[in-house]
Amino acid sequence: MPHLIVLGSVWPEPNSSAAGTRMVQLLEAFQLADWRITFASAAQPSPHRLNLPARGIAEAAVELNADSFDHWLAEQTPEAVLFDRFMTEEQFGWRVERTCPNAVRLLDTEDLHSLRAARWARLKRRQALAGSEAERQSVAPETAAPDELFQEMADSDLLQRELAAIYRCDLSLMISEFEMQLLTDTLEVPPSLLMYLPLWASPEPSPLPFESREHFVSIGNFRHAPNWDAVLWLKHDLWPRLRAALPDVELHLYGAYPPPKATALHNPRQGFRVLGWAEDARQVMGRARVCLAPLRFGAGIKGKLLDAMVCGTPSVATSIGAEAMADPDRWPGAVADDADALVAAAVALYRDQARWHSAQIQSRTTLSQRFSPQRFEGALLDRLGTLQTTLVDHRRRNIVGTMLRHHQHRSTQYMSQWIEAKNRLVARDDSHNSS
Repeated sequence: MPHLIVLGSVWPEPNSSAAGTRMVQLLEAFQLADWRITFASAAQPSPHRLNLPARGIAEAAVELNADSFDHWLAEQTPEAVLFDRFMTEEQFGWRVERTCPNAVRLLDTEDLHSLRAARWARLKRRQALAGSEAERQSVAPETAAPDELFQEMADSDLLQRELAAIYRCDLSLMISEFEMQLLTDTLEVPPSLLMYLPLWASPEPSPLPFESREHFVSIGNFRHAPNWDAVLWLKHDLWPRLRAALPDVELHLYGAYPPPKATALHNPRQGFRVLGWAEDARQVMGRARVCLAPLRFGAGIKGKLLDAMVCGTPSVATSIGAEAMADPDRWPGAVADDADALVAAAVALYRDQARWHSAQIQSRTTLSQRFSPQRFEGALLDRLGTLQTTLVDHRRRNIVGTMLRHHQHRSTQYMSQWIEAKNRLVARDDSHNSS
């Protein structure tokens, strides 16, 4: 059996984030193709982590900045290595290349971190121009064109690091068509280094009807900055208006790792309930009448909105939330950026059964046309098979990647080796002092 090693930035938590769901789908795709898988990470174990051994996947705890990783990797002899986000490629990529030069190096970007950071910076600048705290919290999102985003991203260290990781790898998996276009058209990354591979999903066969549902729901890991920003916009601006129009309706907020600042917002009297981690996100999504996703910045595609489609739950999202998932005029619910328009759309969708039912039907159509498992499950392994047979020529044509792997550009390697040497000296001094 061919062997895949996945180097995770964290241990996968499919019930906590879309990133966790994404990783599980990739693992399952390789298992269906009869690959043996080892998932390795230097991260600390987390309370909601997936039980990988129960799924037939080996686990390995590895060290950062240590030659022990090289020795371990040499024993594994993988045919392919998958880096979970660009930071992991920075940490381990040069070691993988040195130890297993013939292994295909894959990068799962999850989303473009530099794009999310650029949008966040633009939002914060606009908020800084506002007067009071209430005015800052009510600033609506903007829709910037790719050229405008490029100007924001171009000089950032984050973009340089992401692009370098993409060029150093043989293939990078992109979850968003918008980000694919940004990379190929604006940043001129060769399409041969990229593959569009979103999350995929099928609709539930019998979602609850309109009359069996109640309340609004919003879901998102509280550690993720766009989700926390959406909670604040809801709390201080959007929800008071919605509550005034629908006084008997509640908003239920779910998400992993709620910090004290989030639980402090819990107010049943106002119908604003911060309920924390959901054991089954789709279960709570499937009971709600409308999903709210007022994201003012972000990147990638949104797992919460995909879950809403799966559960037949109409959603109200911003254009950033809906990006790369469906056209606004075919959205299963409503897309708006202005606060007044968001509130009006949410109220209308909650009250109007015919409109709600039409949105539920559109959910099934969108899933079938854009996120069908049959369209994507085997695509990665087909692309990987082609790469394995043409790897030498593929790398030869990636001249920028060759240049970045040249010793003069290996700052991440030398930094790691410096840390390793420093750790050895500290350990030796500690041993000498204790004796």
